[in-house]
Amino acid sequence: MYPYGLYFDKTYFLVLIGLVISMLAQANISSKFNKYKKIKSRRGITGAEAAQMVLDYNNYRDISIKRVRGSLSDYFNPMSKEVALSDTSFNDSSIASLAVSLHEIGHVIQFKEGYIPLRVKSYMVPAVNFGSKLSFPILLAGVFLSQQKLITVGLALFSLTLLFQLVTLPVEFDASRRAIIALERSQILDQSEIPGAKDMLRSAALTYVAATLATALQLLRLFLLFGNRNRRD
Repeated sequence: MYPYGLYFDKTYFLVLIGLVISMLAQANISSKFNKYKKIKSRRGITGAEAAQMVLDYNNYRDISIKRVRGSLSDYFNPMSKEVALSDTSFNDSSIASLAVSLHEIGHVIQFKEGYIPLRVKSYMVPAVNFGSKLSFPILLAGVFLSQQKLITVGLALFSLTLLFQLVTLPVEFDASRRAIIALERSQILDQSEIPGAKDMLRSAALTYVAATLATALQLLRLFLLFGNRNRRD
């Protein structure tokens, strides 16, 4: 019989690596946000004003903007057609706030243009929510009952989270690209201010990369532990 406890300990470092990667990415975005939050844009346009300007430019009259509490809690809801800007973005004219606000407008443009990765991501949401709730209960049930089929189902359900994150990556990078185009085209930021916005958005995108790597390492660990458990026993 395989020394299962020792095998468990050897794979735990994968979780630690993922945790460190995620912590570094979060520390990086916090540092960049705090840096560019202190640099006010020369034109003094707020995040909400910038978002509305781009919506008006594209004639997106059915999209509304609302304010939500928190910091970096901004999002676009395609169901309600609302752009939610956080307290730190709505009335602030810093490079950081403008970059974040226009990133969400980038998602609006994706939605309006039928950007395929965004549509795929939206279609995946129900399945991913289902998988995230049931993957570990089914996996644990398979382990306790020594049923490899249940274990395989649990692993497959968990892998949906990784697939969802992989689809999310191009969506987020593309939204940032569209944000920069909008900032330049509308002259909300001067050319000298654009590199700061790019730096800010690049750091934000890296948090999604870090989350994807962490999930991939976690899935690898689960496969090493349970993927072929009957063969090890």
